[in-house]
Amino acid sequence: MSETATPNPQPSFSIQKLYVKDLSLEIPHAPGVFLERAAPQIDLPLHSQTNPIEGGAFEVVLTVTVTANLTEKDKVMFLIEAKQAGIFQINNLSQEEMEPVLGVACPNILYPYLREVVSDLSVRAGFAPVHLNPINFESLYQQQKQQQTAPATKH
Repeated sequence: MSETATPNPQPSFSIQKLYVKDLSLEIPHAPGVFLERAAPQIDLPLHSQTNPIEGGAFEVVLTVTVTANLTEKDKVMFLIEAKQAGIFQINNLSQEEMEPVLGVACPNILYPYLREVVSDLSVRAGFAPVHLNPINFESLYQQQKQQQTAPATKH
């Protein structure tokens, strides 16, 4: 009887810490690359990772690797790898409720910081700012869920 009298604990979400976990810049063909006039081809894959810590705390890390190539010369102008992370305290959510928080809400919080780090570092390296386009993390999350539920095929 006492179980029915106890109200369910309320879900809670808080940001404990936001930080740059890793940051690297490579300009393998400096100083000659600064004399190039051609516009580089930019490649920037992005992924996220979630690591449970303890007591309802989770580390979420967004990683982007920005590679600027001069395609006609097959030369890398610069390479930036940035990992923006956050520690989030999340309590009283089911696993089903937790997944979109970690896969959508947390990346949405981290992404503006990642964009700023990448843009700032590219300028400090002597190049034009690299502006990462906005990302719909909810759409990405839904695509990943669909891929996970689709029948597994081996390539």
